[in-house]
Order: sequence, then C-alpha cells, then structure tokens
Amino acid sequence: MKNYKKPTIFSLSSAPGKAGVSVFRISGPSATKALKSLTRQKFFEPRRVTLKKIYNKNNELIDSCLLFFMQGPNSFTGEDCVELHVHGSVAVIEKLTSELYSLGLRQAEAGEFTRRAFENGKMDLTEAEGLADLIDAETEGQHKQAIKQMDGALRHLYEGWRENLLNALAQIEGEIDFPDEGDIPDNLSHKALSYLNLVLEGSEKVLKTADTGEAIRHGLDIVIIGSPNTGKSTILNALSKRDAAIVTPTAGTTRDIVSINMTLTGIPVRISDTAGIRDTSNEIEAEGIDRALKLSKKADILIHVIDLTEDNSDNNIKSQIPDGDIVVYNKVDKYQKQTTLKSSISSNEIKISALKEKDIDDLRALIEKIILEKYTVGNEPTLTRVRHRNCVSEMFLSITRAASCLNKSPELAGDDIRSALYALEELAGASDIESVFDRIFSRFCVGK
Repeated sequence: MKNYKKPTIFSLSSAPGKAGVSVFRISGPSATKALKSLTRQKFFEPRRVTLKKIYNKNNELIDSCLLFFMQGPNSFTGEDCVELHVHGSVAVIEKLTSELYSLGLRQAEAGEFTRRAFENGKMDLTEAEGLADLIDAETEGQHKQAIKQMDGALRHLYEGWRENLLNALAQIEGEIDFPDEGDIPDNLSHKALSYLNLVLEGSEKVLKTADTGEAIRHGLDIVIIGSPNTGKSTILNALSKRDAAIVTPTAGTTRDIVSINMTLTGIPVRISDTAGIRDTSNEIEAEGIDRALKLSKKADILIHVIDLTEDNSDNNIKSQIPDGDIVVYNKVDKYQKQTTLKSSISSNEIKISALKEKDIDDLRALIEKIILEKYTVGNEPTLTRVRHRNCVSEMFLSITRAASCLNKSPELAGDDIRSALYALEELAGASDIESVFDRIFSRFCVGK
C-alpha cells in the first residue's frame, strides 16, 4: 500500500564519481510528477525501458538517459518508482541532483528504499537483511547464504512454524471455550502436542546451525597457538604465501597478534599468529601472551603447533589440547626419534615440515575439511544474526513451557504459545521494534 504522507526520495544508487553510466533512483508519491517535469512528457508506460531527454527548470538539456518507470505497488518499494540511467559524468550527476532538489525531492537516507519496501509489505525483515548481506557478500559462501535468505528461505520456515502454532492454539482454545459441548472431544488440547513437537524439532535443528550461519556472514577466526619457536609464524607465512610475520630463531619474536585474511571453501577467514605461550618476566612479551590466550578463547578454529624436536612435547602438550582442535606436529624433517613418533594419529592431527610446500598444502586441506564439516550450510535455511537466534530461542523456550503444562493448565499453555507467536513476529519484523529497524537499515548503502 502506498503511503502518500511520505516525502518522495531520490539517490544516486551507483558509485559516485566518473563512470560510463550512473543510476538515479526516485521513489514516492511525487515520482511521476518529477518525471513529467524532467522529460516534459505526460505519459509513461510502466515497466518499459525508454530513451528520453531530461531537462532542468530553465529548459536546458541535462542529458539523454534510459528511463524505467515502475508504478506502485508493482515496484521494489511498493511506491511509484523511477530509475534514470544517465551518463556517468560528474557534471551530469551534479546538475540532475540539483534539479531533483529543486522539484522538492529529498535525498534518501541509507537503506531508505529497502525500508520502504519492507514497510509496504514487499519483503519481510529477514529478506531485507538477506539483501543487505548480498550487497556485502565477498565470497561464494556468503553469496549463497544471502541469496537463500533474500529469496525467503527463512520466511518460509517461520511461516510453517506459525501455522503449526496457530493449529495448536486452536486445539487448546477449543477445549477452554467449549468444555461442555458434546461434539468437542475430551482432552482436545492434548492434540496440540503434536503441533508443538513439530515446531520444537524444527527450531532446535535450526538453532544448532546458528553458529554456522553467523560465522559465514562474519567470517571465521582461525588462531595459531603454541610454545615459542614451534614454527607458528612460518606456518602463517606459508598459508598466506607472503611474509606476514617476522621469522627468526630467537624465541619470543612474535609479541603481538599478526593476522591475514583469505578465503577457504568459499568462506572468509582470518588466520592469526600469536605470541608463544611460556612463563616470562618480560612485560611486553607477557602482554602478547595474554592477548594470545584471550584470542584463542574466541577462535572458531584453533591450530595448536607442537615442535617435535622438543622433549616430551608429544605427550605433555597434546594432553592439554581439547578434542576437535587441529594439532600440527611441526619440524618432522628434523625429528630424530622417528621410532617413538605415533604412526597413527587422529583425523584432526597432522605431521608436517612448515618449510615444505606439499606439507602446507596438506595442512590447508585439513583446515578446509574442518571448515566444511563445521561451517558448511546445505539447502536448509540458517539463522545469520544474533537477532534471529534470540527470537527463535525465545520461541523455543515458550513452546517448551507450553508443552510441559499442556495437561495441567491449557490456559497457561495457550499464553506461552502466544508468546512464541510474538517472538516470530519479532523475527519477521511484524512487531514494533523501531530501534532494531533503525540499526538494520542504517547499515545499507545510500541508494538502496
């Protein structure tokens, strides 16, 4: 539905500066009036591309452009929309901008076009967030996830949950409202349990993959940790194929965190080299060790590097490493006690020489295998934001309470189901969460 109280907005939707083509977007109740003034014409066929000349108020030619007119509600924003594809000249951009201001149009704020699309029912909040993620996508994994969400995958999921919750609520209220009716079966509310279980199973499954969705969106943190001089910096340089970290024979060379960004399995990752963990009286080195330990606690994947030339490293250090972390036994080429080195190691362990390209390739393959196992999203919808996780978690807790008190107190169960439905409204953006809207749409680029 059009909202004629809103001002008509415009923006340069393409990148500013000199270019072959620049795109202006106009949306709002005065979009058609502005178009008539610019072209000196009275009629425009919707959804048809035409070549037109545009003029300023002094009847001076600004440019020839490709013109798209989309009549609301059949447009991106749900309002009358215009797109002007002009030549990407700085002078043309300035002249057209000035003319649009003179016609009473307002410069759009960041994300305002998408926000109007959301407010006019063209998309829900999760689809708008998917669009924002698509604009920001830099890797194949981010692109794939954003496309699914923008295409309504998450919306279809929660609409199915909502349908089951409404069915459950109808069963409960049937018993509450008509307890004495002969054609109302006894314990009708008990039938609600099957609907609740369907939502519980589905939401629990999605919550388990929430870390994956958020990690793909933000990127993974991979941290290399270990004692001094185990080869951590050499491994970082070899993985990045550049001299990112200083490498010397002196223990404790790395004092601060050194990070490199790369893409593995279509997901952005940040791999960080850290100070060697040991007891030290040096204040600077101690600070570096403290930072290393703090970063390791936040890591999505930890790589522990063990120097095979150090006595008892295989036994003492390995016993302190949590299951699931990657363990790299380095300097295998210099190890003199080959007979005592375990020939059988777990799938997350690898023996390498950081100086050998093939061994580094094997380590990269192991890291990619771990990423694929832990952070690959299939065709199922995923939660990509903390906001999503919070809404679904709240719904899950409400349904759990409803299921537990269904037999004893159908009235309380009904209230819990209503709470679950409200959580879904927050997920979709149907409830009044204005501050959340401001945060989400302000992160869009201007012109979108």
